[in-house]
Amino acid sequence: MRYFLLTMLFPIIAFSQNNLSIDVEGVASSEGRISVAVYNNSTGFLKFETVYRSDSTAAKKKKTNLVITNLPNGTYALAVFHDKNGNDKLDTNWLGIPKEAIGFSNAKMKTFGPPSFEDCAFNLEGDAQIRLELN
Repeated sequence: MRYFLLTMLFPIIAFSQNNLSIDVEGVASSEGRISVAVYNNSTGFLKFETVYRSDSTAAKKKKTNLVITNLPNGTYALAVFHDKNGNDKLDTNWLGIPKEAIGFSNAKMKTFGPPSFEDCAFNLEGDAQIRLELN
């Protein structure tokens, strides 16, 4: 009987789908959108082509919340930016330094570049809420 119950529960446990609620704080204005990119491995971290999931919502001054649904259990890292002008891309200067506010899960921009996947990574096993600050 135990074996039967375990085999019936395994697919539910192994393929759990989780909701991740993201509170983005430090939003300077209600102009534009808050965009989030979800990465599920270090290969290609912060590259547009390797985004696992993405979403955006209208910006709300001070704090904006958005929810990414149906994420399986795993290790993730987030990159978020305030697309103030609504052009669907992170605007940078000629040196590649962001001109729009950005933030990361569990990390901040370093003096000479962005944090690594490992700096930003968190483990998701069940519904969760994460808070990050735009800089």
